[in-house]
Amino acid sequence: MSEKKPKIGVYVCHCGSNIAGMVDVEAVRDWAQAALGQDGVVVSRDYKFMCSSLGQELIEKDIQELGLERVVVAACSPHLHEKTFRTASERAGLNPYLTELVSIREQVSWVHTDKQVATEKSKALVSGAVHRVAYNTELQPLKVPINPNTLVVGGGIAGIQAALEIANAGFHVYLVEREPSIGGHMAQFDKTFPTLDCSACILTPRMVEAGTHPNITLLTWSEVISVSGYVGNFNVTIKKKARYVNEELCTGCGICVEKCPQKVIDDVYEAGLGYRKVIYTPFAQAVPKYPVLDRPNCTFFKNGKCKACEKFCPTNAIDFTQEDQYLNVEVGNIILATGYDLFDARRVTNYGYGRLPNVFTSLEFERMSNAAGPTGGEITLRDGKTKPETVGIIHCVGSRDKNFNNYCSSICCMQSLKFAHLVKERTGATVYEFYIDMRTPMKAYDEFYQRVLEEGTLFVRGKVAEVTNATHGPHEKGKLIIQVEDTLVGKQRRIPVDMVILSVGMEPRHDAKQVGQMFGISCSSDGWYIERHPKLDPVTTMTEGILIAGCASGPKDIPASVAQGAAAAARVLDKILQKEVELEPIRATVDESKCSGCRICNNLCPFNAISFLDDVGVTRINPALCQGCGTCVAACPAGAISGTGFSNEQIFAQIEGLLMGV
Repeated sequence: MSEKKPKIGVYVCHCGSNIAGMVDVEAVRDWAQAALGQDGVVVSRDYKFMCSSLGQELIEKDIQELGLERVVVAACSPHLHEKTFRTASERAGLNPYLTELVSIREQVSWVHTDKQVATEKSKALVSGAVHRVAYNTELQPLKVPINPNTLVVGGGIAGIQAALEIANAGFHVYLVEREPSIGGHMAQFDKTFPTLDCSACILTPRMVEAGTHPNITLLTWSEVISVSGYVGNFNVTIKKKARYVNEELCTGCGICVEKCPQKVIDDVYEAGLGYRKVIYTPFAQAVPKYPVLDRPNCTFFKNGKCKACEKFCPTNAIDFTQEDQYLNVEVGNIILATGYDLFDARRVTNYGYGRLPNVFTSLEFERMSNAAGPTGGEITLRDGKTKPETVGIIHCVGSRDKNFNNYCSSICCMQSLKFAHLVKERTGATVYEFYIDMRTPMKAYDEFYQRVLEEGTLFVRGKVAEVTNATHGPHEKGKLIIQVEDTLVGKQRRIPVDMVILSVGMEPRHDAKQVGQMFGISCSSDGWYIERHPKLDPVTTMTEGILIAGCASGPKDIPASVAQGAAAAARVLDKILQKEVELEPIRATVDESKCSGCRICNNLCPFNAISFLDDVGVTRINPALCQGCGTCVAACPAGAISGTGFSNEQIFAQIEGLLMGV
C-alpha cells in the first residue's frame, strides 16, 4: 500500500465507571494522539458514553470535518456495539468496515485489578487496532434472496406457536414432528402452574389449528435426515416413516385400535404406567387423528398372522406394504424447537427409583393425576388401589447436582408445588416438600407458593440423602423412609411416607449434538443449543437462518417457550418480508492456483461451507454458508485460504502494534 497513512480517529469510552474505574481513559487518549500520530492518528478523543447519540455524533462530525478515513473505538465488546459504531461511520459517509472496535471493558477493565497495568494494556490494544485498521478495505454486505417457506422442527408448544405465527402471516410452514402427534410434553400434563388450567384444554385448540391450517404442512412420524444450503435457500430431506395407514382413506374412527388384540406397555405417552395397542393414536386429542402401527411389536410382521386391523377397517386404510417416504423441501429459514428429555431418575440410585415400587417420577405422577391417564386421575400406589396417606416430593433430582447436571431446571419448584396441591386436593394426604432453595420468580408464582403453604404442605429445606425401605422400628414398617438433613433446624431427620415423587430435571435431547451438527449449530458444555447472544439475541444462532425456540436452548416453562416460539417466528417474518438478507462480508476465500487439493480443510468447517470439486481438484467455499470463523485459514498448509477482514497484513500489523510498547 502507499506510504501515505490514512487519517485515523481514535475514540476512548469511559462507559460510566465500567472502564474509567480501572483504566485512565484520559491517559490512553493523550497517548494515542502523541505516540500514534506517525501511524495516521489525527484526532483522539474520550467521551463518557461513546455509544450514546452524542458520542456517535462526535464520530460522525470528525469524519465529515476532518476527512477521517479510518475509525478506532476503544469501548466494550464488538458483540455488543460493533454494529452501532459501524452504522455511525456509514451515516457520515465512511464504509462501515473501515471502523475497528477494541474491547477495553471485557478484555481489560473487567479482568484487571491494577489500574496502571490496565491502562498500559489499553494502550497496547488501541495501538494494535490503529496498525490493523490501516489495512482494512472497503467491503460490501452479501445479499441473499429469501425463500418464503419455513421449516419448524419439533411439534411441542414452542414449535406449534412458531408455526402458527408464520402461517397466520400468510407464509407456508413445514412442521415436522418425530412422534405420531404434535403436542410434545405439554400433552402429557394434567394441570399447568400457577393457574391450574387444564393443559389439554389450552393446548388442544392450538394443535387443531396447526393441523388444519392451510399454510401448514404437518409431517408427523417424520424426521429431518439431511440439511444443505444456507440462509434463504436451505434444501432439507425429511424421512416420513411408514404408518402402515393410508391417511387419504383413514377417517380416524378407531375401529382398528379397538380390534387389535395385542397390547404393549406405553413407555412414551403414559410413561410406562399404562398400555396401548400395537396400532394406536397416542392420546384421544392427537393431531393428526390417524393411528400408527408399531411394526416391531405387530404380530403380522413377526409371524405373518393376525391382520385384525386390516380385516375390520371399514375404509380399507390399513396398508402393510407401505414404505418410508423421503421428501425434499426448500425453505428460507429453519426453527429448531426440539424440546428436552427428562433426567433418568435411575441414575440417582440412592433414591430407589426402579427398585422401590412406590417411588414415582414427576412424569409418572402427571399421567397418574390426569383424568385421561391410566388410573383415571386417581392418585394411588403401584398396586393401583391404595391411596397414600403421606407423600414426599423431592426437588432437584438430577439438577443443581455436580454429579449430574449443575444447572437449575427452572420448572421443578413450581411443578412440585403443583403436585403438592393435587395430592392434598384428591387424597387429603400429608405432603412433605424437600427442597434446596425455593425458586418462584415469575408472575403469580410466589403467590401459588403461599397458597400451597396455607394448604398445610410441610416444607423441609435440605438435600435428601436417601430413600430407603430399611426400617428402624414398628412405626416405619411398610413405609419408605426419607433420610434428610433439615438445614432450618440443623439436624438429621427420618420421615416415613407411603409415596415418593421425584421432581426430575430437564436434559438436552439425547441426540442434540448430532442434530446440531446436521443443522450447523453448536451445543454448550451442558448440551443445550447455543444462542447468538444469551440476553440480546436468545432465539438466533451463529448460523444465519437457523433459529432456536423453547427448551432446545435450555430449561423453560410453558409461557417462556411460547414467547420464544413467537419471537423466533418474528425474526423469520422479518427476513421474509425484506425478501433478502444482508450477510457479513467477513468470509474465507480460496486461491485456487495455490490449492493442492489436500482436503484438510474440508472436514474442519463447522458450518459445512467447504466442498471439494473433483473435476478441477480444488476446494471451494460457499460464501453464503461461511461464517468467517477462520478455522480453514489456520489449517491450510499451503496458505491458499485467506479470510476477508483478517488478511496476513492485517494480523501482522496488529501484532506489531500490540508489541509497540514492549
